[in-house]
Amino acid sequence: MDDLKARLARILVERSYREGDFVLASGRRSDYYFDCRVTALHPEGSWLIGTLFNRLLADLPIVGVGGMTLGADPLISSVTVISHEMGRPLAGLIVRKEAKGHGTGQFVEGLANFKPGDKVAMLEDVVTTGGSLLKACERVRDAGLEIAAVASVLDREEGGREALAAAGFSLRALFTRQELVRLGGLR
Repeated sequence: MDDLKARLARILVERSYREGDFVLASGRRSDYYFDCRVTALHPEGSWLIGTLFNRLLADLPIVGVGGMTLGADPLISSVTVISHEMGRPLAGLIVRKEAKGHGTGQFVEGLANFKPGDKVAMLEDVVTTGGSLLKACERVRDAGLEIAAVASVLDREEGGREALAAAGFSLRALFTRQELVRLGGLR
């Protein structure tokens, strides 16, 4: 897995890392930003993310993966496609930020692929405070599923892991910021 992680780190740094003055989803300001969607929508980046997440979650008795739209959408797609290739098919679900204003009015899409009580892993591109991931977990639990794990491409190491732990979740991350700095050649 180290070679795949090193390849993904290089793509993340080349395509998704930006320096400047940014306001994050958490409301915090930062002098760097990771737009992991760029990497997750890149052919090799998507394949690597799907492969590495499948390996990261292989020990869990899950039947699917989900996450908050829009950041998790390409992650969910890559994981579900690669899971089928690997012979361990996982279904996907997407959590809306707002309830659908028409039709069924639901927060969670893809529930028809699950039974009440099914175990899923929740995915996130970048964890800073953990707020988006916690909201997604709450909505998926409210929909009747069990959260077996939470996982991200990047843990910025800014308190999200601790907030998730306080809510009873242990974060599994493909990279911590420190590890990405080392593998991707950042300062």
